Amino acid sequence: MNIEVFRDYCLAKPGTTEETPFGPDTLVFKVMGKMYALSGIEDFAFINLKCDPEYAIELREKYDGAIRPGYHMNKKQWNSVDTDGSVPENLMRQLIDDSYDLIVEKLPKKIKEELSKLSQ
Repeated sequence: MNIEVFRDYCLAKPGTTEETPFGPDTLVFKVMGKMYALSGIEDFAFINLKCDPEYAIELREKYDGAIRPGYHMNKKQWNSVDTDGSVPENLMRQLIDDSYDLIVEKLPKKIKEELSKLSQ
């Protein structure tokens, strides 16, 4: 997956915004103001994605080295996923979806209602 595919995939999700709150080198995607994915812009070596803690351990074991505890993130709930092809692109898309969904399910009811209007 390259950065353009990653960017387009994230921006296609309802309520997603693209920001650079950590400086011009880090691209962050948020749903309704909550971060669900980030990566380097110039150095697109990996993406950080939120993950169910048990599934995160399973993925790290199966994709040893290619999926690891999130760089500069909560190591229990975030994974860094290499973008060099060692993780299949369809799995990367699923992990982006999972990260987005984990954030959405924790949003307050009022914000979820706003998001559902954007999805229509």
